[in-house]
Amino acid sequence: MKQSLTLRLGQQQVITPQLSQAIRMLQLSTQELDLEVQEALESNPMLERDEAAPEADASEADASEAEEQEAAEEGSEAPSEAPELDLEGSDAIPDDLPIDTRWEDVYASPPSSAPATEERDLFERAHPGDSLQDHLRWQLNLAALPPLEHLIATVIIDAIDDSGMVATSMAEIASSFDGRFEVSEAQVTEVLHRLQHFDPPGVAARTLAEALSLQLQQLDPETPWREEAIDLVEAHLDLLAAKDFAALKRQTQFGERELAQIAALIGQLNPRPGSAYSAEPTLYVVPEVVVKKVNGRWRVELNPDALPRLRINPGYAGLVKRADNSPDNVFLRDNLTEARWFLKCLQSRHDTLLKVATKIVEVQQDFLTYGEEAMKPLVLNDIAEAVDMHESTISRVTSRKYMHTPRGLFELKYFFSSHVSTSSGGEVSSTAIRALIRKLTAEEDPRKPLSDNKIAAILADQNIKVARRTVAKYRESISIPPSNMRKRLA
Repeated sequence: MKQSLTLRLGQQQVITPQLSQAIRMLQLSTQELDLEVQEALESNPMLERDEAAPEADASEADASEAEEQEAAEEGSEAPSEAPELDLEGSDAIPDDLPIDTRWEDVYASPPSSAPATEERDLFERAHPGDSLQDHLRWQLNLAALPPLEHLIATVIIDAIDDSGMVATSMAEIASSFDGRFEVSEAQVTEVLHRLQHFDPPGVAARTLAEALSLQLQQLDPETPWREEAIDLVEAHLDLLAAKDFAALKRQTQFGERELAQIAALIGQLNPRPGSAYSAEPTLYVVPEVVVKKVNGRWRVELNPDALPRLRINPGYAGLVKRADNSPDNVFLRDNLTEARWFLKCLQSRHDTLLKVATKIVEVQQDFLTYGEEAMKPLVLNDIAEAVDMHESTISRVTSRKYMHTPRGLFELKYFFSSHVSTSSGGEVSSTAIRALIRKLTAEEDPRKPLSDNKIAAILADQNIKVARRTVAKYRESISIPPSNMRKRLA
């Protein structure tokens, strides 16, 4: 094959590193943006945090200072003088002497025991961030069990899952000692019963029925229907879970009124006793957009607490020389260029976010005023055309960004939903349909809950055409059980 050189003209789109950084910063959440800013501060000496307070904070500070000054002037009109003591002409020293310090300010107070009249909860000593296993081991150390039982209890605690249930059989726990100790299944069961009296109530249960029974047993013996509830969960929990009240009345000889009170007592129990000590960390959401109504109009603002305040260090920037190509000057010049671009990307991100959020609020004003049932259908393309941006940009901006409104905290993507056609030719948001389903099920007769067919028929009477399968899909998306599981006694 003969080799040759050819010249071709063509066009292609190339994303520069700076443009890639700008696109990536659009989709960062508040927490991820903080990490990005911290990394930029550590790597670029030209960047520093702007500690200057914003104008709003300054005006508030001036107002508070003015109020304090007025209060000081008012207080200066009638100054209070400390009483003078004349000790020269008196042999007796008064009991109440004016002092300018206290004993606690000089000497550290030793830990005092609780008063005899005050009952202290020992479990208050547990650290709030401890896991369920840590909480149980702490109680185990206070139980003063024999060494072998202490070892068995430790193995059982390790076998308890996050819900508070023992996920391993007693036989498997006994065999896990591999002959190193003479441990029988009966010994393991006996130690298990000791652990079942620990906090939280119902922990170390082997089944759901046992967990509920343990919680009922730890109630006050004078609690109404306590014994009946224990018998019910131990013998007929499957019928109660299936809401088969007719079979329950036949097998327990209880009337409908008694069953309703027993079921209400059981409904107050926790089916997952260990859920309060979940090891998963709590994640807090910081809204980037704040919406409030001022003088009858909705105002959209960026949350100043979620915006990083950065600036270019004027001292380092003044060291950059234009015609100097020394390594130090090249280093400073490159970092200055990167710092300026980083600040530009931050400003572009904030401007885009504010523009998109403002348009969303403009479309969804009825939702902010009347609630979910007034939510309008909205897709990404609608906002993209309104703000003259690409749909992918809107998707990045609304991803993991949150808006604080008088109706609560919502992700920006919450305001986007598909639509369903009405009989009159209009459109209804799927969010509004979910709100209607939630309202219908909340107002239904608990003895005869609405089926999916019945809900679809009611929506059809309101000119909303949805199939039964669509109603079932929306109902499941908002965690509403089917009609047979919603049935309960009055």
